[in-house]
Amino acid sequence: MRAVLIGFRGTGKTEVGRLLAHINDVPFFDTDRMIEESAEKTIYEIFAEQGEEEFRRKERRVIASLPEGDAVIATGGGAILDPGNVRKLREGSTVFLLQADEAAIERRIRDTRRPSLTRLPLRDEIHELLAVRRDAYLSAADFCIDTTIKNANEVSLEIHRVLSGGAVSWKRRERGMEVIRASGIGHEDIGEIEKVLMGEGTDTLTRVYAIMGYPCTHSKSPQLFNRLFSRYRVNAFYTRLQDPEIGTVVRVAGDIDLRGASVTIPFKQAIIPSLDHLDRDADAIGAVNTVVYCGGKSYGSNTDWLGIRGPLAEYRKARAVVLGAGGAAAAAVYALQDLEMEVTVLNRTPGRAEELSARFGCAHAPLSAFEALDPGVVVNATPVGMTPDHHSPLRPGQLKSGMVIFDLVYTPPETPLIRMARNAGARVIQGPEMFVRQAAAQFRRFTGIQVPPAEIKEMME
Repeated sequence: MRAVLIGFRGTGKTEVGRLLAHINDVPFFDTDRMIEESAEKTIYEIFAEQGEEEFRRKERRVIASLPEGDAVIATGGGAILDPGNVRKLREGSTVFLLQADEAAIERRIRDTRRPSLTRLPLRDEIHELLAVRRDAYLSAADFCIDTTIKNANEVSLEIHRVLSGGAVSWKRRERGMEVIRASGIGHEDIGEIEKVLMGEGTDTLTRVYAIMGYPCTHSKSPQLFNRLFSRYRVNAFYTRLQDPEIGTVVRVAGDIDLRGASVTIPFKQAIIPSLDHLDRDADAIGAVNTVVYCGGKSYGSNTDWLGIRGPLAEYRKARAVVLGAGGAAAAAVYALQDLEMEVTVLNRTPGRAEELSARFGCAHAPLSAFEALDPGVVVNATPVGMTPDHHSPLRPGQLKSGMVIFDLVYTPPETPLIRMARNAGARVIQGPEMFVRQAAAQFRRFTGIQVPPAEIKEMME
């Protein structure tokens, strides 16, 4: 048993950690205490004399030195802001995020001698830092425990129960499996998820992730994410949740205690009403492709726009056209506007193009206006060209040298549009580039671990 406790100061990590280590008869490591012992100074003195940067350097060194094997580890509140720390802490461990409301945190730390990280009053500092750290906390955790109205003994016993038998009952797991068995996914997929959830000797601490869609049997995400989990020693498994009704998918997610999900067609908008929190990017785009579940709450975000923005970063302020008016098109417009591009939305149905452009304050036009616009950047955000479709949203004569053509379709990688663009001498960016970058961002949302896009690309080849 190896458990790591993360969270803001005042959530009870040290006291809970000591009790949990005692219950399980394993060593206890407090990284803040280890820093103080090695520096022969208090954390307050380190901050006052050497600054936060030096403290973080000492923190990285201490975390890197943690021995392997059974233990309970309590970390400092900002430790998980460093991806290297997260990677080390997650290896072979189950990570628990201890949470509490702002009033409880203020009450618990008001009289402690710890350095201020801002010049704000204590309550305002807590609010600001929690907002900054929330995504990092949620990403790095396997389970979330609210300590607001619980004492350290109650919290340690709750964690012990999760460590002993997981967070949901066998009855709920079986109810979820009944739907999965009838969902139309392959026998191999069903066998693998059944083994993880219900098999003999099941590890109830294995966290489950999935692609949500209808259909989603074609998705490459399970293969990719399971390889990533294995490479980074994260105790997790990725599968498929498929049903025509989003309500059914969400219920199954709860029954099997899903930790996170990639969301694809047709649920990127439909899932939003079921979420407790929506980040700024997803709210602006109006679509969600990533969901994290923790502590009975659901958090939606969008990494598609990051997958579009990355390959186009060098073309800032170009004149751009987005083909399509759905969720992918919204992510594309958001990404291009972030690069200060002049964007026009073209769609076969003018009304939908007008609606999307109104949301973002950009231009719209019918597809017939393409040549007159003379764009430097073209993003295909329609499904035209996706297997088994063999068409292109544009004609060969509309493409020319000097254009940048980015086709978001990634199955197949070489779409009819990409072939035509190559023949016209245009620069092409294929769909897998977007998939790779958004997957890297998504994996960090799921685990807190930062993976270079090139590594994901190599895994897919």
